[in-house]
Amino acid sequence: MNIALDPSAISTAITRLADQIFLAADGNEVDLVGIRSRGDEVAERVYEILKEKGAKVRLGVLDISLYRDDYEHFSSNPTLQSSEIDFPVDGSHVVLVDDVIFTGRTIRAALDALFDYGRPAKVDLAVLIDRGHREIPIEPRFVGKSLETDRMDRVDVSLQKTDGKESVGIITQ
Repeated sequence: MNIALDPSAISTAITRLADQIFLAADGNEVDLVGIRSRGDEVAERVYEILKEKGAKVRLGVLDISLYRDDYEHFSSNPTLQSSEIDFPVDGSHVVLVDDVIFTGRTIRAALDALFDYGRPAKVDLAVLIDRGHREIPIEPRFVGKSLETDRMDRVDVSLQKTDGKESVGIITQ
């Protein structure tokens, strides 16, 4: 595995996300919704930075397990976790947050799940890593770091709270 981002570079990318979101919000309230299971940790870290900047921000977590279209690729049944969105989604500005965007299918599932909570006025997407290779026309508005990858490569994100270590690596196939 080739290490693409070390802990310092991950921190820089998360700060970049927070700065982009803060500027785009322009003093208006924004609702971060992290996608389990690493997007939620990225969202928490962005949330803390935004709070320090004085932003009007709320934080939620979304489990998309039941909305995925790729169950056949899993060796076992997905583990269901709870979603935690304790604010009204109707009319809000939601920023979905994930660790990596690849084909766009996870985000499509997240949009389906989010709309079960209500109809936001606006939805943006923030990702720690954009690795390209979309299959669905979904593009993030906010990107921490873009990585050049081959289609068959795997991007492995490890975050402190979830994995006990911090790194982003590319595993070539």
